[in-house]
Amino acid sequence: MSDTTTDSADGSEENALMAPPSRATELDAFHALRDVEVEVSLEIGRRRARISDVLRFGVGQTIELDKAVGAPIDIFINGRLLGRGKAIIVNDRYGVRITELVTPGDRS
Repeated sequence: MSDTTTDSADGSEENALMAPPSRATELDAFHALRDVEVEVSLEIGRRRARISDVLRFGVGQTIELDKAVGAPIDIFINGRLLGRGKAIIVNDRYGVRITELVTPGDRS
């Protein structure tokens, strides 16, 4: 028996080492997902409030958030943290320039 096979419970031989997927296979899998839509959301800050305070919110009222001006904006994909960025204006619309991507272990 070679070192790349093992005996299974039923006595047949199985490959002990599976070949990793080729780069072409990974790219094919990635391309299959290109058209999947995801929700991208940006969080500029948060605030906790009592319901009684929320009921008093009105047009023209200012709601102070917990982030300072210039602090990085959190970028979420389907509710999971992707990274952070800086607020920018593109023509007459808001945007965000990505400045940091978080590692998979840091995503919440």
